[in-house]
Amino acid sequence: MSIEAKPSIGRRGFLGGAVSVATGLAVPAVAQNADSSFAVETEATETVRRNISGFRLLDWKEYFNDTRNGAVLADTKSRTLHFWSEDLSVYRLYPTSVPSTEDLTRRGRTKVVRKVEGPSWSPTPEMLKRNPEWPHFVPPGPDNPMGTHALYLSWRYYRIHGTHDTRKIGRRASSGCIGLYNEHIAELFSMTKVGTQVLLV
Repeated sequence: MSIEAKPSIGRRGFLGGAVSVATGLAVPAVAQNADSSFAVETEATETVRRNISGFRLLDWKEYFNDTRNGAVLADTKSRTLHFWSEDLSVYRLYPTSVPSTEDLTRRGRTKVVRKVEGPSWSPTPEMLKRNPEWPHFVPPGPDNPMGTHALYLSWRYYRIHGTHDTRKIGRRASSGCIGLYNEHIAELFSMTKVGTQVLLV
């Protein structure tokens, strides 16, 4: 589930809740594999700890002049996405996947220009150069890397979208987009509109 801001939540209680969201499948995956090496367990633990440290509430005023049409902040360092509704009655915080390398990461201000439920996917020319074996088109469905919903941004090829591969959440795993669990992108999709402002930092 997403995290909703509640004034009565203390730091310890919030972090406890964040653990359950931010770890996702990471902790169970280690626990289920009795033959896991110590190195694998250490890597997973460090990933979880890093994600938890990034799960903190933020004030929209530090990033936006107003919340007209709603506001989305995608933080590539903490691997989280924040959403504020226009009237500030709704605030959500989600774990995300982020671009796998710095050269694939774009930062700055953009906006939602299109919303698609059941998106299809085509790799960019650069993706096909790196991975010539990839298909040129993937229809909507369980094999589609954009999951169940996609928010198209004003930047060409950049999206905020879902993923069927939940192992990617909380990691550097995308070719430039911001990925969310399918249930989270469905919720975000319902709250955003064409024109919602987006900031990637």
